[in-house]
Amino acid sequence: MHAASPKSPVAEISQLAAAEKQLVISRLMARMAHEIRNPLSSLDIHVQLLDEDLKQLNPPISQATTGRLEIIRGELHRLEDLVQRFLRLADPTALSLTRLDLAVVLRKVCDLLGPEAASRQIELALSLPPNLPEMFADAGQLTQAMVNLVLNAIQAVDRGGRVELDAQLEQGGNGVQIEVRDSGPGVPPDRQASIFDPFYTTKAEGTGLGLWIVQQIIIAHGGVIQVANAPHGGAVFTIILPLGTSSPSDGQIQDQHSGGG
Repeated sequence: MHAASPKSPVAEISQLAAAEKQLVISRLMARMAHEIRNPLSSLDIHVQLLDEDLKQLNPPISQATTGRLEIIRGELHRLEDLVQRFLRLADPTALSLTRLDLAVVLRKVCDLLGPEAASRQIELALSLPPNLPEMFADAGQLTQAMVNLVLNAIQAVDRGGRVELDAQLEQGGNGVQIEVRDSGPGVPPDRQASIFDPFYTTKAEGTGLGLWIVQQIIIAHGGVIQVANAPHGGAVFTIILPLGTSSPSDGQIQDQHSGGG
């Protein structure tokens, strides 16, 4: 493959700033998760000891407390699962690189989300150039990132709206640019800097992790993601990914045409 074209100063600064911000947040999340895990472990042990002590009492008391202890155990396990989730998110994204056809990945994303868009009476349009080359990427994680991004766009659009997904070669042919555009209200300028932060959401039932996960995956691939508003309205998410300069080391690369994981 061709040598990667140099990034513009703006794109490079944006990528470095996002990577630094991601590292700080990841460290804070990992520290918080470990601090929470210690008292959870202690509580779990003492609940078990309390259960054993209560079993020594008369049966009516033991039976009355069994259900309550089960609720406590269940909540403790739920918190432990949440801590595990924090730790997984805090870890750097590990990639399993394959040679893949990006067009296959994007078609798969549209196939997966087509029914959701149709149920909301939203048009989901895909535009691809005929000469899009293969690239090295983690098919599963890249698919997840694009699903999260397109689903976010679908959820931002009212009935009768439109979501557009397209890809094209960067000038010079050494990278690929992917855009997700929607006909929704767009992203207020004062929120564009925060939209990729973990747990940031404007949805009543949202987790605020979808776009942050997208950013993590894109940065791990050596890419950059940005958000802006189109002149005619609606949000535009732009991803720039390198095609790769050579095959990854043996053990990481599976020479196959894959569109998903």
